[in-house]
Amino acid sequence: MTEQQWQQLLDVIEGEEVNPLPIGFIIDSPWLPNWYGVEIIDYFTSETIWFEANQSAIETFPNVWFFPGFWAEFGMCTEPSAFGAKCIFPPNEFPFPKNTLKDVSQIDDLELPDPATDGLLPFVLKRLAHAKPKIEALGHKIRFSISRGPLNIASFLMGTTEFMIALKTDPDKMHKLLELVTEFLCRWHRLQKDTFPSIDGIMILDDLVGMLSEEDFKEFGLPYLKRVFSSFEARVKLFHNDASCVQSVKYYPEIGINLLNPGFKETLNQLKTATNNTITVMGNIPPRDVLAAGTPEDVKMATLKMLNSVSDHRRLIVSCGGGMPPGAPTENIRAMIDAVNEFCATRA
Repeated sequence: MTEQQWQQLLDVIEGEEVNPLPIGFIIDSPWLPNWYGVEIIDYFTSETIWFEANQSAIETFPNVWFFPGFWAEFGMCTEPSAFGAKCIFPPNEFPFPKNTLKDVSQIDDLELPDPATDGLLPFVLKRLAHAKPKIEALGHKIRFSISRGPLNIASFLMGTTEFMIALKTDPDKMHKLLELVTEFLCRWHRLQKDTFPSIDGIMILDDLVGMLSEEDFKEFGLPYLKRVFSSFEARVKLFHNDASCVQSVKYYPEIGINLLNPGFKETLNQLKTATNNTITVMGNIPPRDVLAAGTPEDVKMATLKMLNSVSDHRRLIVSCGGGMPPGAPTENIRAMIDAVNEFCATRA
């Protein structure tokens, strides 16, 4: 993000009105490589292609805020790789880590990874370090430390079904696993901050939160997320959960979250009410069926309908529900931009 975009983001989070309304998207490997016209494996393995794809996005849509901006990542493999997960990289499909833990008893043998040396994490840091001069030459800075959340990573190490069952059958072992993963994540976020002092935001993605009941979230989600979001002092604390957040969203202010990228099933008004309008929401037209698969007119109508449904447009960044979906075409993104500009012009 540029300095102007960052300052405007801080204003929005503080509840100030920004005109026109900001538009922002989380962008990463599910969308960016194919939008740019390259295979996903080339995006991961070439620093040049990775940088140029991100540069193309910010130059094609200069007034859109892209989160986190120049995201150095290896899909869902990034953090599990530090625990020894075997990572599968198909040429043009999303990479995935294979389960590491075949039985809950193996949790006792897990070692705390060193984010400076283990798995793919050193490659993430070096990619950013190599690109930093070029990123700053474009007027942007590295703004966020980034990771998947504790529940998400634990589910990749065990398997989602196995992890969810074990929350009930072996809660003590699950707490032990989540303690280990959380301590690793705190160290990983602090290392990112220490490496790039321009970082002033923490971004965590954890859809497993949406699969828990309220009571299970309070026990297995809230305390661990709160610790990771407290890894260091940051002015922006961005949480992505595009599964259900009905049972958890009221606890997000307690965690410290001040920017939420939700799914699309909860309306903006529902989210604002549940959080007393204290959290900035980045959302939330349907990503796949409208932004990716719809026509530009579909996108425009969905965006205007969403904006007209909200009476208080403070703490709002117009987006889709979740990250930028695979296959979202340039013309549909432009249709959203045009719709927001049209809406703001009628309010002026």
